[in-house]
Amino acid sequence: MQSHNKRSEHWVVISGVASVTKNNKEFILKKNESTFIPVKIKHRLANKSRIPLIIIEVQTGQYFGEDDIKRFDDIYGRNNNS
Repeated sequence: MQSHNKRSEHWVVISGVASVTKNNKEFILKKNESTFIPVKIKHRLANKSRIPLIIIEVQTGQYFGEDDIKRFDDIYGRNNNS
């Protein structure tokens, strides 16, 4: 689970099924569906199936550095950069 202070994201599912969490709401996106992640919204993307998930992520805003990521929960053990 993470957020960004300076950028928004738009996710488009190309193949597979995406499990998306925005704030406290979890929902599913299938092929050709998309969602917009506004600045400062907590979000997470997961693939809960065996089918590979392919998405396109478009970032918009004024700054795209890795130090704009605020991590709240990370199963991969990465540090919070903010």
